[in-house]
Amino acid sequence: MKKRILIIEDDPTMRLGMSHFLAYQGYAISECSDGREGLRALESASYELIITDLKLPYHDGFEILDKARAGSPKTGVIIITGHAEIKTAVQAIKMGAFDYIAKPFSNEELQIAVERYFKFQKLEDEVIYLKETLREKAEFENIIGVSPAMKNVFDRITSVAGTDVPVLVQGESGTGKELVASAIHRLSRRGDKPFVKINCAAIPETLFESELFGYEKGAFTGATETRKGKFEYADGGTIFLDEIGDIPVSLQPKLLRVLEDSMVTRLGGNTPLKVDVRSVYATSKSLKERIAAGAFREDLFYRINVVPISLPPLRDRKGDIPYLIDHFLTQFKNKYHRTALSLSQSAYDALLAYTYAGNVRELKHAIERAVVLTKDGAIDRTSLPEEIAGSPEAIPCIADDLSLDAGIRCFEKQLLMNALAESGGKKIDAAQRLGISRKVLWKKLKEHGID
Repeated sequence: MKKRILIIEDDPTMRLGMSHFLAYQGYAISECSDGREGLRALESASYELIITDLKLPYHDGFEILDKARAGSPKTGVIIITGHAEIKTAVQAIKMGAFDYIAKPFSNEELQIAVERYFKFQKLEDEVIYLKETLREKAEFENIIGVSPAMKNVFDRITSVAGTDVPVLVQGESGTGKELVASAIHRLSRRGDKPFVKINCAAIPETLFESELFGYEKGAFTGATETRKGKFEYADGGTIFLDEIGDIPVSLQPKLLRVLEDSMVTRLGGNTPLKVDVRSVYATSKSLKERIAAGAFREDLFYRINVVPISLPPLRDRKGDIPYLIDHFLTQFKNKYHRTALSLSQSAYDALLAYTYAGNVRELKHAIERAVVLTKDGAIDRTSLPEEIAGSPEAIPCIADDLSLDAGIRCFEKQLLMNALAESGGKKIDAAQRLGISRKVLWKKLKEHGID
């Protein structure tokens, strides 16, 4: 969309000249011939920039400036003034004008002033965005990311946190599903109530029911006292069921009833107990595949999948890796009192180039290990895990001394190496990523001498 500029100038020749020139530069221009028309224009429309003469019939540039600042503080104002009025123009800047242009001025001077304002506005927007990012980092604990994919995750967390709607967090192992669940709880009205976590993949099937719902004294051999289950402990707060896809099939109908009725019955008991619990779930597996395999109930899936949040793998948001490196490096330098430690360029390049099968968790552990093991003042490539230290580095395929054929071969080799790295060395997967057959891949690897 074109940026909108309002020109208020009583000299028709100057007004027409500025209008034509700026319109040719790609801006949407509106014109006014005096201060009264200018104030009316400000009331009826909005503009990114106002260029106004200081001396105007009916209402002067100061009144235009006051009106613009009061109605739209983000709108910029550039003052046009004669040489004898520069002191007055400086006063206008103190009142909030962005700049002034002294008459007579050329088209180039006008262009520079306008472009300078929009560059300033862009920088100001970036500062606001960075401040918002820092605010989000504080709100979302250790969930780090500025990529569009993570911005969507932050927006979804913010949208659902204030409700009690069930949330299903999906993502590969190590992407931060528990952090998302914790952030949802902390930002909700239940934030000061219990946050109870249970890993469905870590509990033996025989203990699952008693773990979730509790048991009465004498319910089974060894039940010497009555014990609350996780749902009772989470009353008033949030329960987080990690790896929900691993919950035993036999227990799924009972869980569904609890979610529908908000009532739990302890093992060996007959009296249902009312619980007020918000539930968040997470899985690294495809629940639809589990349903097809008969390992997960379809009705339970639709009950928990009211609002899904998908966490992207780290390989799909590589722009976030520098921020994660800085975050974890600071965290572990402080934790282990190694604040003087720095990261060498070679280690930094290796961390950027590596494809993390273990996602954020793998990057975090790699940096923690490097901070702990490094004895000298800088973390070098040798301080990193072998698989990261040996990750393929980018090949400079554009250089003055490279012919077109050499540049193409260089780029092709880089694509092959990246595909192999991202597929973990699996050639079938690498071929699929590149859109070629396995036979062609083998031929290409042989041509480039890639082992």
